[in-house]
Amino acid sequence: MHGANLADFAEGTAVFLGSYFLLMAIMNFVAYVWVWLREGLGWKYRLAPIIFAAIFFALSPVLFSGQASAYSLLLPHFVKEGINTISGAVTFTIGSTLALIVLYIFRRFFVQPVVAWILLNLALLLMGLSMTDPNFAAIVTKPDNVPIVGLVFLLGYFTWLATYRAVINDDRAAQGLPPTEKLDSEKVLVWPDLVYTELICMIALSALLLVWAIGLKAPLEEPASSVKTPNPSKAPWYFLGLQEMLVYYDPWMAGVVLPSLIIFGLMAIPFIDFNKKGNGYYTIKERPFAYIVFQIGFLDLWITLIILGTFLRGPNWNFFGPFEYWDPHKVLALNNVDLSEMFYKRFLPALGVNSGMPKAPEGANFLVTLFYIVMREAPGILSLVLYFGLLPPLMATTIFRKFFVRMGFIRYMVLANLLLFMVALPLKMVLRWSFNLKYIVAIPEYFLNF
Repeated sequence: MHGANLADFAEGTAVFLGSYFLLMAIMNFVAYVWVWLREGLGWKYRLAPIIFAAIFFALSPVLFSGQASAYSLLLPHFVKEGINTISGAVTFTIGSTLALIVLYIFRRFFVQPVVAWILLNLALLLMGLSMTDPNFAAIVTKPDNVPIVGLVFLLGYFTWLATYRAVINDDRAAQGLPPTEKLDSEKVLVWPDLVYTELICMIALSALLLVWAIGLKAPLEEPASSVKTPNPSKAPWYFLGLQEMLVYYDPWMAGVVLPSLIIFGLMAIPFIDFNKKGNGYYTIKERPFAYIVFQIGFLDLWITLIILGTFLRGPNWNFFGPFEYWDPHKVLALNNVDLSEMFYKRFLPALGVNSGMPKAPEGANFLVTLFYIVMREAPGILSLVLYFGLLPPLMATTIFRKFFVRMGFIRYMVLANLLLFMVALPLKMVLRWSFNLKYIVAIPEYFLNF
């Protein structure tokens, strides 16, 4: 552990962590009482809340004691070191993707309320135990990051709720019944029904923000100065996905082209969509392709980048484990090379061909210079041509044949290229992590890099 004394940390956070575990215990006890009062809910619905209530109640006095030995016992050092060791960009990204796949395949199991409640409590328990580490607590309890932690849990809840209702509607559709939204389609008046509900929400939210403002200091920093730059210098949380993309693409690509394609793709959905089912109600089986693309694009290629940039990117934009001290002096030697360098300086010499990198003669005119640039970047240019030129027709004759037949040439090509651009982001990330690939096509003479 660096930068903090565990004994002082335990003493300073005893009230906070003890109150956290006590609050979680009360939450589970209230849930148990609510389940007990409802008819028709079996013992398994009562068992999970009372077990977690007992666990949180038992841990609460241990945390209130503020003993450093208790902190070390609850989260041993070897566990934290093991998590730090396996943490990284590749593990995080691949792990989140595999988690989404598992959740999708076994969604009928995971949407069960009792299973969701168990997963929520396990997440809250793990977070509470992790906050006994000073380095983890410093990141999670940072005033800037507290709302992001809350948003992560809210996102998990609303994703579960939507999937839960979609599974119910899919089961009803299999039985020939209308979706649940049709059963609750009664119209109500704006006043007093809607306005009254909004007024209550406004009062409750105002009270929450008031308590928040009193209990948590505003994340104000020193006035901006050109001679002192924060390290790490991070964008607001909603732009951290774009900032992470800047690691793998040039600014014009990550900051202009890809965000524009995202907006264009969202605008194009009504024009390229041929499946009219699922309008006004939750469903998965009736729109599996749209559901999978959205979940991958939003959760896996956007939310995970925000989480990565918030909690795992530290000084000098290096990766740090969840329990690792953010050492500003940490330096990682990265030798990122372009595809053209790999081809001419590694691949060809390995075959016994030492041609060297094509280079235009001194004083060559524009056309000659352009010719040598094309020769130099021929491997990358050929890769992009094959990627964007060969894959769409190949997809149209195989896995996307039904889409091509129903959508027509133009709509299908728009869809195919949007999908290829979406896949290009994780593909480029994997190539960077696995092979230290910097650019597929590098034309620094004209500030044009892919």
